[in-house]
This record gives sequence, structure tokens and C-alpha cells, in this order.
Amino acid sequence: MKKIQTVVLIGGLLLSQMNTFTLRADNNSPAVGERRFSMSDSLSSYALNEVAVVARNKKNLAVGKMNINEMDLPQAMIVIDENALKAQQISNITDLLKNVNGMYIMGTTGGYQEEIASRGTNLTSTNTFKNGIRYYGGMKTEISGIEKAEILKGNAALLFGNVAAGGVMNLVTKKPKFDFGGNVALTYGSFDRYKPQFDFYGPLNKQKTIAFRLNGSYEQANSFRKYVDSKTYYINPSLIFEVTPKTTILLEGDYTNTNTTPDFGTGIVNYKLVEIPRDRFMGVSWGEYKAKQSFMSGKITHTFNDKLSISSLTGLRYYNTDLFSNARPNTSGSVIAQNGDWKRNIQRSTVDDNYFIEQIDLNANFKTGALKHQALVGFDIESSETQTTAYNQFANYDVINIYNDYNPAIESAIPVMTKNTLTKNPLNRYGIYAQDLISLQKYIKLLVGARYTNIESTSNVYSYSTQKTTETKASDKAFSPKIGLTVQPNKYQSLFASYSNSFTLNTGVDINGNALDPSIIDQYEIGIKNKLFKNKLSVNANVYQIKNSNLAQTSLENGNTNSNVKELAGATKAQGVELDMEYLPFRNLRIMGGYSYTKTTYTQSNTYIVGSELKYNPKNTANLSAAYTFSKGGLKNLQLGFISSYVGERFAGRSTRLTVQNDAYKLIPLEAFFTHDVTLGYDLKKWNFKAKLSNITNTLSYNVHDDNSLNPIAPFNFSVNVQYNFN
Repeated sequence: MKKIQTVVLIGGLLLSQMNTFTLRADNNSPAVGERRFSMSDSLSSYALNEVAVVARNKKNLAVGKMNINEMDLPQAMIVIDENALKAQQISNITDLLKNVNGMYIMGTTGGYQEEIASRGTNLTSTNTFKNGIRYYGGMKTEISGIEKAEILKGNAALLFGNVAAGGVMNLVTKKPKFDFGGNVALTYGSFDRYKPQFDFYGPLNKQKTIAFRLNGSYEQANSFRKYVDSKTYYINPSLIFEVTPKTTILLEGDYTNTNTTPDFGTGIVNYKLVEIPRDRFMGVSWGEYKAKQSFMSGKITHTFNDKLSISSLTGLRYYNTDLFSNARPNTSGSVIAQNGDWKRNIQRSTVDDNYFIEQIDLNANFKTGALKHQALVGFDIESSETQTTAYNQFANYDVINIYNDYNPAIESAIPVMTKNTLTKNPLNRYGIYAQDLISLQKYIKLLVGARYTNIESTSNVYSYSTQKTTETKASDKAFSPKIGLTVQPNKYQSLFASYSNSFTLNTGVDINGNALDPSIIDQYEIGIKNKLFKNKLSVNANVYQIKNSNLAQTSLENGNTNSNVKELAGATKAQGVELDMEYLPFRNLRIMGGYSYTKTTYTQSNTYIVGSELKYNPKNTANLSAAYTFSKGGLKNLQLGFISSYVGERFAGRSTRLTVQNDAYKLIPLEAFFTHDVTLGYDLKKWNFKAKLSNITNTLSYNVHDDNSLNPIAPFNFSVNVQYNFN
């Protein structure tokens, strides 16, 4: 141990309460098994005195599987590290994405989820990961166990198979540490939000070759919406074994259990927003959305030498959901009348999903003549089965008027629901992939790679009324290439260009009853990355184009009207530009910002007007944040922060159809809006005190799904947090 009399600024954020630091081979970050020297990340082992600035480390993505340096990667990337999570007091995905331009919340259907989109593409179902394992996004994500968020923008099909083209987000949970420490904390906030949480870690043997970490939380909260509440339990245990100096085993678990009142909202009449109080609830007070999700994973990493390493990831995931509530407004037989009357129906559905993944990656660094290679070869196997029980809708439960306050005292009795269908969807996928970053010379690098994917899927639908089963099978194969060129005039600038393609699976059948081929999506991207003023300023910019030339749409052949019968007759195009900035002008201050412009349109369609824009996607998004810590005088150890985000105009509702005369469908314009947050913090020995004021201008806007789920964003609210650190 070596005493220091400094406060160290890493990545532009002040790490407070510093005493000592230990220099050792660290296996915890950024990827378990990577042997390099770094500072121990135990904040409890540091003491606060004077201020020194340490240059920001180069960013490498664990989700990239190859640990490629940021400047060598021909692709845009962002890492939201643990320091940013703490400084901004981030408690949900919505807050996290305020740091990521071009990635945004496109909807919160039911109020119990945060649906993510990027570059005009929905990422919720296929593109979100936790510790490299596909994560179910149909429930809110607990952030207290997250150490960092890795965002790889653009196409990542080579590494992950069937993912959408907009990018992937990998949430990395907190890892074990080899020094004892931890904390307990309590958060209180608006709408009676209570959240106690804990985090403990340390070695389990004298040799410090085995370490653990256990963190968890419980949250109980009401809402600014009347009669809406939620409860969430979360626990995240992990163990690491340094079997030998070259071999590590990381075991992790992750469990979330949440119960939320579904709130689909209303306020849309004939495709127009109507003014009703922000807090008005129009669901059923007894409604529930129960969701559980659990992970178990084991990762073995072995380093043969500094040129060759291998890793194996085995993961299991399970989730279960049970939705029992009023059906969404403006669905069939439940349209809100012009006078505000709404004849409500009741819905119920349950889902059980089991998922398994086995993944092996071999990384090698070698030379062939004058060429240097950073190569990856790997394969993965995924297997899952989803069982969905759909209940017969209970029609005509009651009638309410959306212009009147809701009174749960006059609700009808909870109905008894009968089962309609049981759908089983087993899916098996395997993929093999190879990628090589070739250094043609010091500042010219070529990334080439390809993936072959094979997917076998089945849909097995059992009808409870007829007691008959209908089964369809599909087999999909796809080849996903990628090529990128990086030119670095010097070590502070990097220009890149890349081409890649990805694929999405299609449901339904063609006119002959055969399964549809997957849609192949091409993506082109060019950009520049800059590290200026001795790495104090980072400025990255890129432009891209994404083309889906074979979009699946309802087939019109032979007068077909069955929406399950489709053809690859449509096409879409997304074009955009993104700008990211991070600036450390002087000690203790970090400024981050960004801007994105995206336009997504139909370029060919038998259903919608060519040239019309796809719904939910804002053309413009922007963000700006600053964090400053006082290091001297009477304000020493006081932290101030400001976070501002902008979401441009977007459209919900339903796109006009070419195939229907006098089509009643309409788009719903949603105005652009800003939100602003302020954070405060103060460190006193082993205590940390924090406060956050969110949406300080009390801005009103909405997350809208079609015309049948309208969820206002939260009004002005606050939270306060007190934490005690063990060290």
C-alpha cells in the first residue's frame, strides 16, 4: 500500500473518500481475465486531500468480445461508467439514456417498462444484454446493481446474431473485489418512494484468490398517477476464483421481482391528445403486472500468454410475467367516444421463458510478416422456449368517462378469466464467427469479419376451446459480413468507414404457406474520433445509412386480407448523423454532450405512403451534462451537477394506409421537449449525502404507443440519499 495525499480524477469524475491505492494485476475491469495494472476500484480505501488529475483511460468494450481500443474500432461506442452513474444518481434506463444521443425511450406501454430505440430501430426485444446475456426488456431494469453500461451503436450482428441494426446495450453488474468494503444506503423521494439498499464485498481466503460481492435493494413507491404503486426486490451475488495466475472463474447471479399497477392511460380521442389532469388514472385499481427475471452465469477465462486467451460463458435466464388489467383503450370494441365515454374490457396473459447460452471465444494477437493481427474466433449456441397463455378477453367490464376523476370504489368485481390459447415457441440458434483487426501499418487498420447463423424455430398453438394444436416450423440461415477501415493520421485522430449487414426474423407465412426468409439489413457508416488538448477533449462524429430492402408486409396477392400472410415487398431507409463530446477543461469538472439527427422513411411499400416517416422516432435528440466537485475552502467535498436532455418532435398514432379508401387512421404529433435535472452531493468521512431534483421546469410530455397507451412523463420530483461506507 502507498499513501497518497490527492484526490484522483478518473474519466473526469471525482472519486471521493480516498486514502490509499493498491497497484496490482486487476481482473475485474474491463473484462475478467484481462491482465493489466490498474488502481483498485474500492472507493472505501481512499482519503481526500489535495487534487491531482490522472489522464482518462482508453475505453475498451467488454461487449465487443475482442477488447478493441476505442480509437481502433470502426464504429461508434459509449461507456457510461460507475462514476457517471453515481454522480448523476441514475436510477432507471430513462436517466441513463440522457447521456446517449440517438438512443431514446420510444414508449412505456403499461407504465411498467422502458422500450428502447436507436437509429429508428426498436432494441427492446433483441438488443439489450446483461453481462453478455440477452435481457428481457418488458419490465423496468433495476440500476442499483449496475457497474457500467456499454453501448455499441450500429450493427453488431457479427458478434450477437439476430440483433436489430440500431445498436446493442450491455449492462455490466458489479463485480467482486479483493479488499473488504461496502455500504448501506437509504433513498427517499417524491410519491412516497423508499429504497434501502446494500453492497458488500471482499476476499474469502487469506491468499485473496477468492472474492465475493453481494448487493441488493428493495423499493416501494407510489406514483404521480393516482392509485398506481410498485414494489421491487433485487439481489445480485457474485464470486470470483483466481484458480491460477492465468485462469479465473466468475460466477454471477441476478434476480429481480417486481409488482406494478398497469397504467395504459388514455387521453387520445380520434387521434388527438385531449387535456386531462396529469395524475388522472383510468385503469383498474386491482390490476397487476407481476414480473420476475433471474440470471445465472459462469465465465471461465484462461490466458495462455500475452498473445493468446480463451473464454467460455455459460448462462441461464428465466422470466415470468402475469398481466391482469384493463385492456388498452382504442382497441377493438373499446374505442373512446368523442364525449369521453370508454367501454372497458379486461385482459390477462402470462408468459414463461427459459433461455440458455453457451459461448466460447478465442482471442489471438500475432504477426504475419509486417502485418499485426488482433483476431477473434468463436461460436455460440442459444436455446429458448417461451410459453404464452392468452385468456379470452372479458368484454364490457364497465363504462367510465375520461373527463371525470376515476373512482375505484364503484369498480365491478374482479372477473374470472378463461384460457384461450397456449403458445409454445421453442427456438434453437447456433452461430460461428471470426473477426480480425489487421494493422496494415501503425496508423492504418482493417477490420474484417463474418458470421454464419442457423436458427430453427417452432410455433405450437393449442386452443382450449377446440382442444386442437396447430404447429408451424421455420428454418432461417443468414450470413453477416463486416468490413471497416480505420485511418489514424496520429494517435489523437481516427477516421473510419464501415459496411455490415444484419438480419431480423419474420413471423407469418407467404402466399404458399411457407415460412418467410429473414430480412437482410445493410448499414454504411463513416466517422471521426478525436482526442484533443492532451486527452482533455474527446469529440466524435459519424454519419450512417441503414437500408432494409425486403421488409415484410401483408401480402395483397389474390385479394388476401389475412395479416399473417406476408411478402417481402417493403423497404425502409434510415439516415442520420451523431456527435459526442466529453470535455475535462480543468480539475474536478466533467462536461458531456451530444446531438443526433435521424430520419427513417418508407422507400417502398404496398401498405403505407412512400416517403412517409416511421412512427415514434424523433429526428433530433441532444444532451448536455456537467459535474463539478469543490476541492478547497468551505465548500470542499461538495458536488454539483446539471443534466439536460432534448427529444425532438415525433409521431405516434397509426400511419395512413394506401389500401383503404377514406382511411380513418391518423398520426399523432408529439411536440419536442426539454427536461433538466440538478444533482447535489456531499462527502463527510464515511458518509455520503446526495439529492436530486428532476424535471425542474415541470415539463409535460408523453410516451405514446399508437393511440392506445398514453403515459405522461413524471412531473417535478426529488430524491434524497444517505449512504454509510464500511472501510
